[in-house]
Order: sequence, then C-alpha cells, then structure tokens
Amino acid sequence: MSDIILRDIDAVLMGRIKRVADAHGWSLQVALMQVLEQGLYVCEGELSRSFDDADARALQEAIAAMEQVPSDPGFAKIGRVEPPPPPPKAPDQTVSLPRGLFDEASSKVDD
Repeated sequence: MSDIILRDIDAVLMGRIKRVADAHGWSLQVALMQVLEQGLYVCEGELSRSFDDADARALQEAIAAMEQVPSDPGFAKIGRVEPPPPPPKAPDQTVSLPRGLFDEASSKVDD
C-alpha cells in the first residue's frame, strides 16, 4: 500500500477526524482510510446522478410518451386495488323475543 502524506491540514478538520477515530475506536490511519473511502463513495454517487445529453433526451421522450397514454378505465386501474366491500350489518341484538314463544313447541317435544 502506498503512503499518503497530508500537509497543512486545517486544525478543525483534523479535530473532526480524530473525533471519528475516537468514537469508533480506530487508529488515526484507519479513520483517514474510512473517511476517504466513504467520501469517495459519496463523490462517485453524485457523478452518477447526472445524465449526459443522450440520456436526458431519452428520459424526456419517455416521459412525453407516458403523458400521451389515455386515462381510460383499463389503464387507469393499473396498480390500483378496489376498496373492500363494507362489512355486513350486524344483527340487532337489542330486540327481545316474546315470552312463551317456545313454550308450546317445547311441550310438544316432551310428549
């Protein structure tokens, strides 16, 4: 591995790097490698977020084509779910049966 020498590092920046090293229990060299690696990922990610002219044009054309899709019931329902039917109404349990309704029927069973 190659040695890297950093000269004239701002004291505030160096303090931040030391705090990262202390917080993770890393040596200063490990902390610097981690900071460089993570910073590189961020920088590379920012580069990949931009489109070149051909990609930007292709995206614009795709969006324009999608805007021309008719909003009829067939296309409009893609990805949508019908709402569930309402639950059945519960029976009214506050109504009482008339007294003696089953008296006659139960006496016939006993016979």
